[in-house]
Amino acid sequence: MTGIESADPHRQSFESIREEEDGVEYWLARQLAPVLGYEKYDNFLQVVRKARVACAQAGLSEADHFADIGKMVDIGSGARREIADIRLSRYACYLVVQNGDPSKPVIAEGQTYFAVQTRRQEIQDDPAFGALSEEERRLMLRREMAHHNTALASAASQAGVTSGLDYAVFQDHGYRGLYGGRTMRDIHAHKGLKKSQKILDHMGSTELAANLFRATQTEEKLRRDGARTRAQANDIHLAVGKKVRATIGELGGVMPEHLPTPDTSIQQLERKKAKALKGTED
Repeated sequence: MTGIESADPHRQSFESIREEEDGVEYWLARQLAPVLGYEKYDNFLQVVRKARVACAQAGLSEADHFADIGKMVDIGSGARREIADIRLSRYACYLVVQNGDPSKPVIAEGQTYFAVQTRRQEIQDDPAFGALSEEERRLMLRREMAHHNTALASAASQAGVTSGLDYAVFQDHGYRGLYGGRTMRDIHAHKGLKKSQKILDHMGSTELAANLFRATQTEEKLRRDGARTRAQANDIHLAVGKKVRATIGELGGVMPEHLPTPDTSIQQLERKKAKALKGTED
C-alpha cells in the first residue's frame, strides 16, 4: 500500500492544517473546529475549556499547550480586523478530542490520530529510549505489549470475549485492520514462522510499536464506548487497526507487513541478555 489506504478526508485534514514554526508543530483552533465537525466556534470553545482543565489537572502548564493569539482576517471591501484564536500543541489537540462529542465519528478519528502522534513523539523524545539498541528496544516494547495485551483482554471480556476462540477471533480483527486485511495466519506465514512461534516475538521495534498503539487504543475505545457484545468488540478492534494503519501511511511510515523480520526472536534476546548479566556477576 502506498500513501493512505482509506483516503479518509478527515484524517487528511488533520495533517493538512498542521502548522510548524521553528521545528514546533501546532494547530489553530479555528481551523481544527470545522475539521472536528463543529460548525459553531463557540461550541468548540466549550470543548477547549474542558481540555484546558484536563491539562492543568495533569500538572502541566496550560500556557505551553494552549496559547491565546490574535490574527488579522479580511472582512470585505479591503477591511481587516483582528479575531481571537488559540494555538494548540499536539497534546492540546489530544485533550480536545478526548473531551469532544463522542457521537461524532470524526472525533474517534481524531482520538486515534493525536494519540498515535503523541505516543510516537513521547518515544522519540525519551532520551532513555533513544539510547537503547534495537535489541533493547524490542525487549522493552515486547514487555509493554504483554502488559497491554492483558489489559486489552480484560476490556474485551466485558464485551463477552471470554473463551480462547473468542479472543483469537477478536485479535484477528485487530491484525486485519493494521495489516491491510491480513490475518494472524497470513502474518505468521509471511514471517516464515513455525506453528509454535508467536508473531509478536518476531517483530522489530517499529512493528512492535505499531501493534502497541493498536492494543492501547483499542482498550481505551472498548471502555470508552462501553462495548457489550463480541461483535462490537471485534468491529472496534478492526476499526482501530485501520486507523493506526492510516496514520502510519499519512506520516510516511512503512506498513507493518513490509517491515523486515529480525533474525533473532525475543526469546533468543532474553537468553542473550541473561547470559551477559550472568557473565558480569561471575
